Amino acid sequence: MAFDENELVYLEDANGKRSWIRVSYGMIKAQSLGAIDGSRFKDLNEGDKVTIVGRDYRVFRPGVLELMESLDRGAQIISPKDAATILMHCDIKAGDRVIEVGAGSGGLTTALLHAVAPTGKVLTLEYKEENALRAKKNVSRVGLDRYWEYQIGDARDMDVDADWQADALTMDMPDPWLALSNLEKHLRSGGRLCAYVPNMNQAESIVNALREHQYSNVYALENMQRGLEVHPGGVRPSFEMLGHTGYLIFARKTSN
Repeated sequence: MAFDENELVYLEDANGKRSWIRVSYGMIKAQSLGAIDGSRFKDLNEGDKVTIVGRDYRVFRPGVLELMESLDRGAQIISPKDAATILMHCDIKAGDRVIEVGAGSGGLTTALLHAVAPTGKVLTLEYKEENALRAKKNVSRVGLDRYWEYQIGDARDMDVDADWQADALTMDMPDPWLALSNLEKHLRSGGRLCAYVPNMNQAESIVNALREHQYSNVYALENMQRGLEVHPGGVRPSFEMLGHTGYLIFARKTSN
């Protein structure tokens, strides 16, 4: 399918390096590539080769993985491996309403918005204005801001719009058990919850709190991800792996 004007795409060279551009049928200024004649994109399809300043590139539309990897980062983001697990275990899909605690740089926010669009909504509760503004910049860049709103405050005691009833609640904060009583009234019965914490003592505290609040299907896990080195004549596991990033605690709200 041909590329539309104002569409965000990336050019990938033979080494996998990406250059991001917004399509225009006029002249495009691309960082590190100079000026590009955008009229060439009228006749290109995704995956086609384009030669710029003597170098060959392939042009692609980004998926959520590439969008997360290209964020302007400040605070640490939830990694794609963990974000994918959150989306699956919380059953987040188009049309859902999600409350997210902790914007960070907008990594999980991007994945959530991509999943709930075009008929769902994400409300992010963020303690630091600078994080919310960075997340806003990132989700606006890819046009997902139309499905997003945010509030600044402390999730442990802030007022959330009473009309907000969520299908899922995600909490990326040091002490999610302290925000549970304040936020769970905005999670529908049967709705799914995920808490993301870096340390075992935090995982223990939120698991105990969820059990005390009579949540069902309470369980915790962590993801380990290791690539493969594939070469002619041999394949082996990579010596490097994406190990511990955080513990993921999941549960479902009951009607008590």
